[in-house]
Amino acid sequence: MGEIELFEIDKKARRLTQEEKEQYINEGYVTGLPVFSENAVKDLHNWYDELSSNLPPNIDINKTNMWHKASKKFHDLCRTPAILDYVEDLLGPNFVQWGGQFFSKEPKDGSVVPWHQDAQYWPLNPSNAVTVWLAVFDTDEENGAMKVVSGSHKMGRFVHKKNTAKNLVLDQEVSFDQLDETKIVSLNLKAGQISLHNDALLHGSEANNSDRRRCGVTMRFSPTNVKGDLKIWPFFETQLARGVDEFNLNPIAQIPGGEATPQKMFSFSHEFENEW
Repeated sequence: MGEIELFEIDKKARRLTQEEKEQYINEGYVTGLPVFSENAVKDLHNWYDELSSNLPPNIDINKTNMWHKASKKFHDLCRTPAILDYVEDLLGPNFVQWGGQFFSKEPKDGSVVPWHQDAQYWPLNPSNAVTVWLAVFDTDEENGAMKVVSGSHKMGRFVHKKNTAKNLVLDQEVSFDQLDETKIVSLNLKAGQISLHNDALLHGSEANNSDRRRCGVTMRFSPTNVKGDLKIWPFFETQLARGVDEFNLNPIAQIPGGEATPQKMFSFSHEFENEW
């Protein structure tokens, strides 16, 4: 397993305060959490450029997933102790990782992430997952920061409808008329900071209308009592992120032995062995 400080940690990195824990419970998110130092931002940029440059030109990085199974450098980033400390404060001492991907928008990129709940896509029982969203570049409303509807995780499942518009990163969306506009919050982040959000929280992001790059790294974590439905997600595998797996409910993903590049959304870890 092993925890690794791949880049220099911000001296302000800490544990969640009681107020932040209560905010997560009541509002479904916490944001602006320091992880990597200003000195590490260039290293983070280089890390992203290296991994993304390995993709074939015809593959959209936003249509790939399971990077934590494929790439040792991605996996190691997800084992940053400062990140796991924040997650532990929400999930407890024993939790697994089962997802890892990029949400990237180049300057003047017209792609949009529609309003949605992650739980709509994830057949987990019980439904309990925390997403870490790490800003590779400074992120604000102009370049397409993630927006959330505060407290929407307490309102049950919203109606999602199919939308296959080419500019949408996801193919299901919640119509705007279901949202409480007064509860929309933009999660603006400095590079090296993270936000955390609940799997039932409504969120999305608009196009990058700026001349600046925008990329978020997402890491999906759940406590060890969560089981993936293999009939729906046969590729579902977990890596122990911290603690012990007391339940052993899910297939185990291999730890990457080198650098491979996922070229689709869903893969088994053994598919990358030949590239390591």
